[in-house]
Amino acid sequence: MTAESPPRLALTAGDPAGIGPEVVLKALASPDRPAATVVVYGPMSVLLARAVRLGLPPPQDLNARLVDVPLDGAVEPGRTSAAAGRAAAQAVLRAVADAKRGQVDALVTAPLNKESLRAAGHPWPGHTEMLAEAAGTPDVAMMFVGGGLRVALLTIHRPLRTVPDAVTPAEVRRITRLVHRELARFGVRVPRIALCGLNPHAGEHGLLGHEEEEVLEPAIADLRREGLDVSGPFPADTLFVRARRGEFDAVIAGYHDQGLIPVKLAAFGHAVNVTLGLPFVRTSVDHGTGFDIVEKGIADATSLVEAMKVAVELASSGGL
Repeated sequence: MTAESPPRLALTAGDPAGIGPEVVLKALASPDRPAATVVVYGPMSVLLARAVRLGLPPPQDLNARLVDVPLDGAVEPGRTSAAAGRAAAQAVLRAVADAKRGQVDALVTAPLNKESLRAAGHPWPGHTEMLAEAAGTPDVAMMFVGGGLRVALLTIHRPLRTVPDAVTPAEVRRITRLVHRELARFGVRVPRIALCGLNPHAGEHGLLGHEEEEVLEPAIADLRREGLDVSGPFPADTLFVRARRGEFDAVIAGYHDQGLIPVKLAAFGHAVNVTLGLPFVRTSVDHGTGFDIVEKGIADATSLVEAMKVAVELASSGGL
C-alpha cells in the first residue's frame, strides 16, 4: 500500500455452512463499503451457489478477487462438519500467509464455528488463538469497539470456573501494556484505562472475593509505577456506563461475557472485533455463524462492513 493506493483487504468467508458467505457478498455490494482492494478467501463453489440462491452478485462482479479454498467433503448449510471447519481454517491461514508476505494490508474475517473447527481436528477455540499461532506471537488480545466503548478481554474462550486461575498479575500487566500501546492506532495519545473487578462490587474489600486485592490491585500498582494511567478495579455494573460517558478510553474486562454483553447491548451488529498485537491488522464481526438463518437472505452485513472500515482506517494509519 502506498499513499496513493487504497489498502488491500483479505476478506475470509468464514464457515461455509454459516452466514459468512452471505454477509461477505452483501458487504461487497454495500454502498457503504470502504475504498479498498478486496481479496476474498473461501470456497468458490459455496460463494457462487449462495450468490445464485440469494440473488446477489458474485465476488468477481463486485470488484473483488477470489482465492479459492475448495471443499474436501460435503457441507450442509446450517450444520457443523469437519469439511466446513477445514475450509474455514484454511482460508484464514492462507490469508495470514499473504499478510505476512505483505501481499495484503489487513485481514477481515467472517465468523468461524468452534464445533466445526474441533471436528476438523484443529485445537483453536477461535480466530484469536489461531491468528496468534499462525503469526508466531503470543502477545495478543481481543478488543471490541462499538457503541462508544473499547473493551479488551483478560481471558477469552474458557469455562467460567477456570477464569480466576487464569487472571494472574503477569497477564493483567501484559494485556494492559498491549492495550496502552495499541490505543495510539485509534488516535488515543494518552490512554486512560480502567480494569473491571472480577467479583460483584469488585470484591467488596474481600467480602465477595479476593482476586481484586490479591491480583488486580497489585498489578495496577505496578503499571502505575511504569507511568501508565490505569485505574480500578471497578465494579463492572457501573464501569461501562462511566466509560461510555468518556471517563476512560478503554476498559479491560475479566472474561468473555463480562466484556461482550455491554458492547453488544450498545452496538450489536455495528461493533467490531480487533485483534491487538499481531504484525498485521485484523478485524472481524461481532456475531457468530448464524446457522439458524442460513440461506434465508436475512443476514445483516453491517458488522462486516464496519469491520472493513476499521481495517482500512488502521491499515492507513500504519496498522497495529
